[in-house]
Amino acid sequence: MALVTTQAIVLKSMRWGEADRILTFFSLRFGKVRGIARGARRMKSRFGGMLEPFSSITLTFFDKRNDSLASVSQIDTRESFIALRESLDLIWAASRMVALVDGVTADRDPSPKIFHTLLEGLRLLVRTDDPGLLTLIFQVHVLGQSGFQPQIERCASCGRDVGERSAWFSSSAGGRLCGSCDRGSWEYCLPMSQGSTAFLRQAWHTPFERATRLKAGGQVRKEIEAIVETYASAVVGKRLPAKVPLAAEPAPVPYGPTP
Repeated sequence: MALVTTQAIVLKSMRWGEADRILTFFSLRFGKVRGIARGARRMKSRFGGMLEPFSSITLTFFDKRNDSLASVSQIDTRESFIALRESLDLIWAASRMVALVDGVTADRDPSPKIFHTLLEGLRLLVRTDDPGLLTLIFQVHVLGQSGFQPQIERCASCGRDVGERSAWFSSSAGGRLCGSCDRGSWEYCLPMSQGSTAFLRQAWHTPFERATRLKAGGQVRKEIEAIVETYASAVVGKRLPAKVPLAAEPAPVPYGPTP
């Protein structure tokens, strides 16, 4: 049994027994780690409010071999992201971010790239004026970083070059389908225009820290939302947290990067 320390982000927290909490962290050194914080729910717990989801922390835990649950020893807050828990829109956006990371990563499989993308995503959420679009771009990046980037340059079924024309997107096939392959499955596919294809291509090739420069509105926005929602849910195996109905919709803006 070794005592180890790593930077981490709290993905999930749930009650366990009378006073404990079971937590899921995504850490820089060890990937996704599940641990138990004993006595975390007691009034005088040394953990205080440091176990809230979305928190960026320094995590120290006992790494036990052949035990799926690590024993949390100490937590020090690096960034609490309190603002993300004060708005329905931001709660929804941050919840989708951590749920996707939880869904596409395996236990104890480190990915520094995904870790830094999640951390940067939470930081950008605090200051963006369009959390919905930022979350879409985040999902596009994390799906690609985890090996689940959909095929949009060629037909995901036959491999034929789809070109720049409008096509259909199939989550089960894992990307765009050409006119020949989609004929028997139109009812299961989503429309994908040239604008949506161009936006996805640009989102993948834009460093995530500059993601807030990308804009999408109108039909392109609707198509991208439907495609990413359907595909991410198919990859994870369940729907990601739904948007709160009362949250305000952002005003539509033209597609393309801002100056």
